[in-house]
Amino acid sequence: MTDDGTYTATVDRIEEEIAVCLLEDDGEVVDERHLDRERLPADCDEGAVLELTVRADRIEELSFDPERTRERRERAQRRFDRLSRRPDEDREE
Repeated sequence: MTDDGTYTATVDRIEEEIAVCLLEDDGEVVDERHLDRERLPADCDEGAVLELTVRADRIEELSFDPERTRERRERAQRRFDRLSRRPDEDREE
């Protein structure tokens, strides 16, 4: 059971009509919630960042955070780009 409060959540994956969201507290994943896909705002897909309000173990409110979604995706892409470089490419820069 997740404590009442507001959490950052990431849409980890969408399986058929269920969105699997990972709830975070202080940057650590603390819970996993399953939502009907229709509850997600229109622009949300895998990797979207949401703000969720939990009360009495139910998700009462949710909103899409497009700016944080963009930032996280850019950070992940930079990390991927860095990891995908061959070691000798770093010396050329």
